[in-house]
Amino acid sequence: MTVRHVSEKPTNKHSLEEAGREEATSVPSRIELSSDNIEQGLAKLVLTLIDFLRQLLERQAIRRMEGGALSDQEIEEMGEALMKLEAKTRELSEQFGLSPADLNIDLGPLGRLR
Repeated sequence: MTVRHVSEKPTNKHSLEEAGREEATSVPSRIELSSDNIEQGLAKLVLTLIDFLRQLLERQAIRRMEGGALSDQEIEEMGEALMKLEAKTRELSEQFGLSPADLNIDLGPLGRLR
């Protein structure tokens, strides 16, 4: 399958037809749905969101720490809470057969989550 950037355009009608055929063949003709797929998909979505929020909280904590807005006790408590959240996310990912790479979703033009 050929990947084109948004700014790239096919040069002729033949290229347009090829691009359409490639996209059509890359889409499965039948979507397999089962309770396992639904649970794993939902788990992936939820765990990805939780991991994203954890990363945001870490960045905010670092900014607050570097700005001197947190006491040593608060820094310790926040670090411990974030480590526990990361460990729990990893544990739940393993239970659903998801790897850390599965949670690193592609955000399109923004890049990957991590």
